[in-house]
Amino acid sequence: MEPKDIISLIVGLLIFALGILPILSWFSIGPEWFDIWQFLPAAIISWVVAAAALYLVIDSVIEITNSASIGVISLVIALICLTAGVLPVLASFNIGPSFFALSFFGGAAQMIFNIVLVIEGLFLMIAMVAMEM
Repeated sequence: MEPKDIISLIVGLLIFALGILPILSWFSIGPEWFDIWQFLPAAIISWVVAAAALYLVIDSVIEITNSASIGVISLVIALICLTAGVLPVLASFNIGPSFFALSFFGGAAQMIFNIVLVIEGLFLMIAMVAMEM
């Protein structure tokens, strides 16, 4: 294992925790601090989603160059997550049409971001192994 693999695991665990803790809180499992949405605004969460997706894109390219078959799947997932994270960021700077704010999701936007964070975290943890194949 190289340092980049360990970093990918640590970032994946952190991103996974950012996504799974609010989901557990939504099901009334765990303490109330599990709901990160009461501490962090959606704008910050969208930046986290975009940054984690960009990191997953980098890991996916490394996976593809190492001939790991999961690399292409990781890249597709990363690009979808990157789009989901970048659109609200662009909307916060008044760039693009109004639907970039993803306001049409209403209250479901928080749960969608949580699910995206869980998926990103899982694929970053998978990348730890796939980058070494």
